[in-house]
Formats: sequence, C-alpha cells, structure tokens
Amino acid sequence: MLIVHVHIQVKTEYINDFISLTMENVRNSILEAGIKTFDFYQQNDDLNKFLLVEIYSDEQAVSAHKQTRHYDKWKTGVEEMMIEPRYSIKYANIFPED
Repeated sequence: MLIVHVHIQVKTEYINDFISLTMENVRNSILEAGIKTFDFYQQNDDLNKFLLVEIYSDEQAVSAHKQTRHYDKWKTGVEEMMIEPRYSIKYANIFPED
C-alpha cells in the first residue's frame, strides 16, 4: 500500500468553495478500484488548513487516480484557492500489513 498525506492551506474567502470541490473529488475517488481510503480533514485550530489522507493499493492506482476527470477538475479548480502550493508526504504502511 501507499499512503499519501496531502497538506493544503486555503485562502479564507475560498474555504466553502474548496470544501465543495474537494467533497466532489472525494466522493468520486472512493469509488476507484485502487483506492482503499480517501479521507478529508480540516484543522481545528486553523480552519484554512486541510489534510487529505489517501491510501492506494499501489503506484498504479495513484497514476490511475491522477488521470480521472474528477481529479483534473479538482486540481484545476482549487489551484487559485490555495495560499501556497499543496504538498504531500508519502508513507509505507507497517501495520496493518497489506
């Protein structure tokens, strides 16, 4: 498995629009065969900060996800909403095993 944490900081005036676009992406992403989890969080003490926790079966699932229409719509739509470019950290699972 491949676990990806995507960190995003959004301009205050776009928070609701960002949530709406991201929820559309999340709802479609969890239907993809290679995605195990696609969670969406907002930070409690800074409402401009968000986290996506994405768990894929393998690298091929990541590639397939990035070729979907809903991902492209999300990526293009939220770009201007961000304070700074989003960044991700990738993890390998230790437990539970794949």
